[in-house]
Amino acid sequence: MSEPAPRRPPTPRPAERAKTIAVRGGPAHLLPAIGHDARSEPTSPVLWHLHAGDDVSVVLPTDDPLASGLHGDATAELAVTLEVTDEAPVALRQPVRGLLWLTGWLRGLDDRSARARAVAIADASADPDPHLLDVGHGLSLLRLTPVSVVVADSEGTHSLSPVTFDAAMPDPLYDYEGRWLRHLEHDHVDVVARLARLLPPELRESRVRPLGLDRCGIRLRVETSDDDHDVRLAFSRSVENPPQLAVELRKLVGCPFLHHVSGAHKQDDEA
Repeated sequence: MSEPAPRRPPTPRPAERAKTIAVRGGPAHLLPAIGHDARSEPTSPVLWHLHAGDDVSVVLPTDDPLASGLHGDATAELAVTLEVTDEAPVALRQPVRGLLWLTGWLRGLDDRSARARAVAIADASADPDPHLLDVGHGLSLLRLTPVSVVVADSEGTHSLSPVTFDAAMPDPLYDYEGRWLRHLEHDHVDVVARLARLLPPELRESRVRPLGLDRCGIRLRVETSDDDHDVRLAFSRSVENPPQLAVELRKLVGCPFLHHVSGAHKQDDEA
C-alpha cells in the first residue's frame, strides 16, 4: 500500500498572490502581444499604476514606438503584455520570486483624461513620482485594460480571469513584508538560524535567507553551492497583522524574544 502524498502547506490563493505582486508595483516590461519579434527589446515603462477595477495606467516616452501611435487618440489600441517582476526585498543571488503577466489592450487617452489620471495617481501616493508632472510634455499616459492575467511563482503557474483578479485583495502583510524581512536579514541572524532547524536535514547546512512573508507563513531561500530551494514554513492559522504574526513566529521557533522582530515596522516608521 503506497504512502499518502505529503500535505502541502497552505498558501494564499493565486488571485491573491497576483494582486499582491501588482500592488507592490515592481519593475515591469511592456511588449506587443501580437506580432512580437523575440529578438526585439521590451519597453520599460517610466512608471505604471494599478487602479481599482484592474485598469492600469502606463507612462511611456511619447516617442516610444508603443506610444507614438496611441498618444492623444482615444480610439487607437494595441494588444500588449505588461510583465511585472516580483523581487525579493533582500539581496539574493537570484532575486526574482515571481512574475505577473497582464495581457490586454493598450489605448490612448485625450490630454484631459491623461492629466486627470496622473493627478489621481499622485493623490494615491505618499511620495508621488515626479515624472507625473511630465505627462503631456514628452511623456504619454496610456490605459491598459487586461483581458488575461497569469501569475507564476514557486507555488505554480495560474491563469486568472480579469474579474477574479480584480475581486482579489492583496495579502494583508504586503506593505509590511519588505521592512520586516530586511530587519530579519540584518539584525536577527539568530532567528533565521532557528527557522533553519525546521528545514529538511539536507538543507540545514546551506545558506538560509528570508525570502517572503504572507498571511499563511514565511518563505525561506536556501542557497546551496549549485542550486536554490524555496521552502515554506506554515503558520498554524492565517494572520492579519503584526501582533498575530509575532504569536505565530513564537510557535514556529519557540523563541520568547521574537516580539522585537515583529516590532521592526515601528522602528522603520520612526526612522
